[in-house]
Amino acid sequence: MFSMTTIMLVSNGSGLFPTEAYEEETMHEHNRFNILRVDSSVRREQSITRKLGDEVVQRLMRDHPEARLTLRDLADPVDFIDADWVAANLTDPAERDESQHLALAESDRLVAELDAADAIVLTTPVYNFSVPAALKAWIDMICRARLSFHYTAKGPQGMLRDRPAYLVMASGGMPFGSPVDFVSGYLRHIFAFIGIQDVRMVQAERTGGGVTASERAARAMIDAWLPRAAVATTARYPAQEIAS
Repeated sequence: MFSMTTIMLVSNGSGLFPTEAYEEETMHEHNRFNILRVDSSVRREQSITRKLGDEVVQRLMRDHPEARLTLRDLADPVDFIDADWVAANLTDPAERDESQHLALAESDRLVAELDAADAIVLTTPVYNFSVPAALKAWIDMICRARLSFHYTAKGPQGMLRDRPAYLVMASGGMPFGSPVDFVSGYLRHIFAFIGIQDVRMVQAERTGGGVTASERAARAMIDAWLPRAAVATTARYPAQEIAS
């Protein structure tokens, strides 16, 4: 049994909004559909990827009304790995001392969040042809030998089960799939590296030339993955977890 802080979310058709927080004690909830949302834009307001991410999450929760949503906002960044982290990670788990377990605690928690998810929604802008530094820090934390991948005679093999991963991206001027797109292929590879092959792209490209057209194209991709359906203008969803 463990204690966690949860929050009620309300959808008004254009976003998910917190209404009340409370403490809840719970045991394992293996039969509940779990959604992990990871946002990496530094902008909490006026972020195209966060807005598109809202739409993906709303449709997932429409299809799974009893789902538990875990929110990981990298605007509150995770730690960067350092020499102590690397040394702890290279040490056999049975031989780690207390300080090494502590050094890996955040990484353990992030991998557990990922492993528990039945669907993942990762939102990211393109910064200078690549991913935000905070997202790279998260990637370094979840790519863990012996935990999310392991080495075999044929090379590294992912250890996480496959599940849908919605990759929501926006670029100011870079065309996705172009020779200077160092984001979409990289993130698809990272997911495959840890065992997740079912990556579903949602891309709003060249938003600097017109956000409306870019968002319309991205929403068409959302429609392809999660077809539209009549949804009430205001719907209350079950308790959700805010990761910290």
